[in-house]
Amino acid sequence: MVAGGVGEGDSYGGYRTRLVETLRRKGVRDLSVLRAIQMVPRHLFVPEDIRHLAYADEPLPIGEGQTISQPYIVAEMTAALRLSGTEKVLEIGTGSGYQTAILARLCRELVTIERLPSLSADARRRLATMDIGNVTFVVGDGSLGSPGHAPFDRILSAAASPSLPVPWVSQLSEGGIIVLPVGDRYEQELTRVTRREGRTETEVLGGCRFVPLVGIHGFHT
Repeated sequence: MVAGGVGEGDSYGGYRTRLVETLRRKGVRDLSVLRAIQMVPRHLFVPEDIRHLAYADEPLPIGEGQTISQPYIVAEMTAALRLSGTEKVLEIGTGSGYQTAILARLCRELVTIERLPSLSADARRRLATMDIGNVTFVVGDGSLGSPGHAPFDRILSAAASPSLPVPWVSQLSEGGIIVLPVGDRYEQELTRVTRREGRTETEVLGGCRFVPLVGIHGFHT
């Protein structure tokens, strides 16, 4: 067993290799991100009845009205964080734990928040079987961030917000980066926010579509 990955007997390795090649062709260039996607077994993060679709480059349902993101979007969002391996990261929206497992391989410490207790518990169990030990799981309103664990060098949201939640900015360290989808419930723009000298600089990275961030600083229902 490889920490954060799978053992030599894994029968899905060839599918992951093809997925990585697909992502390369689509323009993903960050080698550390591609290595993480090569190592993390996405088929273990989707329901058994759709495991045959696990390595298609598309989002898939995971129950509770939630989805596991398209691998290309996972790669692009992760690369946009510009991780070096030394950062403390906050993830909003644990979901099945797939993005969590990718991030955990690429940062020093990860705090992940999930609104739905059942999804958080399932993700915790999955990551425990993969020998990933640098993740703290929190159940709660992700729009509030996690002030008890702040400050963070990076924040990634796997749920769309109508605007940048103010608590996230206050919990972000100087020079830190937030990557999140911003927009309405149906269409959003993937956005990177960098904190410099107490102010924020915003870049739009492209269009996207995510489930809504439900919470005090997100969508209310």
